[in-house]
Amino acid sequence: MPELPAEIMSHKDYLHTYVSVDCLVYGFDGRSLNLLLVERRGMDGVADLKLPGSIIQNSEDTDQAAGRVLTELTGIKKMKLRQFRCFSSPERLSDPKDIKWLESEYGPRVDRLITVAYMALTRIDRRLNEVSKYKSARWCPLDNIGRMPFDHNRIVEQSLGEIRDWVTTEPAIMFELLPPKFTEAELRRLYEAVHGRKYDVRNFHKKMVAMDYVVKLDEKQRGVAHRAARYYKFDKVLYKNRMHSA
Repeated sequence: MPELPAEIMSHKDYLHTYVSVDCLVYGFDGRSLNLLLVERRGMDGVADLKLPGSIIQNSEDTDQAAGRVLTELTGIKKMKLRQFRCFSSPERLSDPKDIKWLESEYGPRVDRLITVAYMALTRIDRRLNEVSKYKSARWCPLDNIGRMPFDHNRIVEQSLGEIRDWVTTEPAIMFELLPPKFTEAELRRLYEAVHGRKYDVRNFHKKMVAMDYVVKLDEKQRGVAHRAARYYKFDKVLYKNRMHSA
C-alpha cells in the first residue's frame, strides 16, 4: 500500500479511527424478546451492560469478527448472522467514560469508532460459553435494558425494524427463537413480541394453519393447571419445499 503524504498522515482529522462490530443476540422467554448483554466494568469499578462487540482484528473482516464475538460469547460456531447497519457518527465517542474504557481494553488512543451491527436469533435456554472472555453475560428483557454505553440503545432501537423485515422475508428464522416443540400460544406470543402488536386468537390460528411447515404433533402438555395444549414443530424439509415451489 503506498504511503500517504506526510501532511495527511499528521493531520488530526485522519488519526486513530477504528472499526468494530456489535452483536445483538435476541432470545424469547415465552412472553417478550430479550437481548444478551455483557458486563462492562469501568475504571471507577462501576459495572454497566453493553452489547457484545469487539474492534476487528487485522486478519479478519467484519463478518469474521462478528462470528468470533458470538462464538466467544455463546460457544456456537455456526450461528446465522445478519448485518444490518453501520453506525459512524463522530458523536459515538462523546462520553469520556467510554473513551477511557476503550483505552483500557485496546491500548492505543481511539479518537473515532465506527461499528457494524449484526443480529442473531437463538433459543434463550442455550447454555452460554463457560470460557467466554466476558466476565458476565445475561438475558435482559427489551423493556428493562436501561441506558447503555456509546449509542447502543439507538442500535437496539434500529434493529427492531430489521428483525421484522428479516422474519417477513425469511420466516424460518423465527423458529430459531422457539424450542423444538412449541404450542400455538407460544408461537402467537412470539409473533406479538416481534411485531409489537396483539393478534386475535382465531385469526392467528388461520395464519398458522396456512403454514404447512408447522406440523401438529401427537403430544400435549403435561402437568399444567390449564387445559393441555397440543405441541407443534417446525419442519425444515417442508419449509424448503414450499420456498422452492413459491
